Amino acid sequence: MWSIVGAIVAIGLLIIVHEGGHYLVARWCKMRVDRFSIGFGPAILKWRRGDTDFVVAPIPFGGYVQIAGMNVAEDVDPDDDRAYPNRPVWQRFATIFAGPGTNYLFAAVLAFGLYATSGAPTGTVWYRVAGTTEGYDAHGKLLPGDRILKVNDQLVYMAHPQADRLPRLTEVVYAERKRTGGTVRITVLRDGKEVVVPITPQPAPPGQEMFRIVRDYCGEPCAVYHLGIALDQRGDVERVPIGVVASAREALAYPVRQTALIVGGLWEVARGRAEAELLGPVGITTAVESQFQFGWVRVVELLMMLNVYLGLFNLLPLPALDGGRLAFLGYEMATRRRANPKVEATVHMIGIMALLLLMLFVTYRDIARLF
Repeated sequence: MWSIVGAIVAIGLLIIVHEGGHYLVARWCKMRVDRFSIGFGPAILKWRRGDTDFVVAPIPFGGYVQIAGMNVAEDVDPDDDRAYPNRPVWQRFATIFAGPGTNYLFAAVLAFGLYATSGAPTGTVWYRVAGTTEGYDAHGKLLPGDRILKVNDQLVYMAHPQADRLPRLTEVVYAERKRTGGTVRITVLRDGKEVVVPITPQPAPPGQEMFRIVRDYCGEPCAVYHLGIALDQRGDVERVPIGVVASAREALAYPVRQTALIVGGLWEVARGRAEAELLGPVGITTAVESQFQFGWVRVVELLMMLNVYLGLFNLLPLPALDGGRLAFLGYEMATRRRANPKVEATVHMIGIMALLLLMLFVTYRDIARLF
């Protein structure tokens, strides 16, 4: 229950950061902000401060900041110097860019806090126990969250920067060529301490006696024994302390690296080498909620990534997104004349309708996955 509440609060934080960027820069540029809404629809909570109504609404598809005169179809008094279209073009550009820019900045702030307090990732990913199966010796001995370090004193990595030079375990099975029993010594990291846990394996169920990897491991057909351990497929990332200065440097580099990874992934999707995975508010909330069971570090890491995703997505030069508005402002800065308001209004309206349809489709898929 509390993890769901925490996930909703975390998603709300993403929206507040993004819209807060628009709001603060608009106020700094002396624009009048009429409304700051988290969510869409009729107000659940509402209060007024200065010229601005602050609203919490029930439809969690995002939020918006309503700046006076920002709607291109809105009639604006040419003498109203606090209206959006009457401000210099660089101020309008800064106000629109501030939303995704603040998401990038917040990702770096979260990264700095995480690196300074919990260390930076080394690139090594260890296996982590997700659970154990009743009836097996491991049940009650190994605990969810244990990081598996060694099997029979042999280091075991899920991934490593030099993975081709280090041993890996790809199946948690125990293979013996001659013996029919014995124990497996599994070294785990639990609460910051290494613990050696002896586990007695059991023969594999009928039909699962032989695996290709086991034959390769043994050199010839051999008996297979199961340990009854379920692994967290995402693994456990190793972290090391790096100090405040290095934390700041790595934090500033994080949004750049993450953007490169996302753009690379989108390029693979465009080339047909990968499948696009779209998540709406429900899917994102579920993803964040699932991280709470693994601790605050995993939650912060996901929020860092989501901030970069949100910032980059909004910078795409598509109608109704911040990037679409920036494209029109870029045209104005280059030509020193504004785009036709009717054309701009039509383009953004089409974009809004397309975006709403996409969000409804993605949300339907997210809800369908839950059942």
